[in-house]
Amino acid sequence: MEHETMKTKRILQFLACGLCLAQPLHARDATATLQELAKLETKVEQVSRMVMPSTVALISERTGSSGSGVVATEEGLILTAAHVVQGADSLLVVFPNGKQVQGKVLGANYSRDIAMVQIADAGKWPCVTLGNSKPLQAGDWVIALGHSAGFDAARTPPVRFGRVISKGPGNFLTTDCTLIGGDSGGPLFDLDGRVIAIHSSIGQSLSNNNHAGIDGVREDWTRLKAGETWGELSLNPFANPEMPVLGIGMAAMRGVEGVIVDTVVPHSPAAAAGVRPGDLIVSIDGSEVADARELLTILAKKQAGDQVKIGVTRDQKKLEINVTLKRRNELFQQR
Repeated sequence: MEHETMKTKRILQFLACGLCLAQPLHARDATATLQELAKLETKVEQVSRMVMPSTVALISERTGSSGSGVVATEEGLILTAAHVVQGADSLLVVFPNGKQVQGKVLGANYSRDIAMVQIADAGKWPCVTLGNSKPLQAGDWVIALGHSAGFDAARTPPVRFGRVISKGPGNFLTTDCTLIGGDSGGPLFDLDGRVIAIHSSIGQSLSNNNHAGIDGVREDWTRLKAGETWGELSLNPFANPEMPVLGIGMAAMRGVEGVIVDTVVPHSPAAAAGVRPGDLIVSIDGSEVADARELLTILAKKQAGDQVKIGVTRDQKKLEINVTLKRRNELFQQR
């Protein structure tokens, strides 16, 4: 244990040095002095010690593939990513201290890339506290754990420290925590040690990664625990079936800022609100929209059922149209 403590300290000291050299652009709690940095480092170390015992490796004995997870209840319910459990009925659960138990795969929502696994053995298992993902903002400090490159008996799960970059499409959020293969399904924590997300898709840069927000897990908890499986897995979070949409085809024209409505899907939110082909969308809820990606990013922060006010230019006149958003899969099912 003393060896692991020294190793954790060295990792955190390295991270702290990196933070001194970096210039955070949007950190909500700026570390302007060495004292503040030391306080932040202490906080990260405390949280890491607290949540480390609950961060597990999940290994498929059939394929040999490995991911991560986090124990969320004393009864042994494990949260992980849906793509980690894909194709498996059971998984080997390995704790950081090397203890191994069997886990039964329960439910999975592939659209949100979240899943549950139940430890087969009864017991009072080390577990974490659930936080909230919706209140997160760009610049919030976060702590990522996971069994990078698979379980390694020679070390505990590496601790990565970073910030929220943005609230991503649907239930996803993006951070600059460095993650690699094997981290998928692992936990993302706030500075109070509450799990706020599950590692989902890992970016090509390794430091631009998507995480499935814990609020989505809360919403699906009953179905996941009951063993239901639903949704579609997509590497592109903007194609998530639960993404809130207007129901339009988009076009662009060089030199024109905004999004040109190319087509309007029948029975869609846009059609019901009176949006027409040829309309130029220039804002949503007062935020300017320069292009299609910006429009999608704004919509991704909304929820199905939310009403948004779209600023439109039509026949050189400016209009505001209220549209009630729907999920992509809901719209598809109606067609």
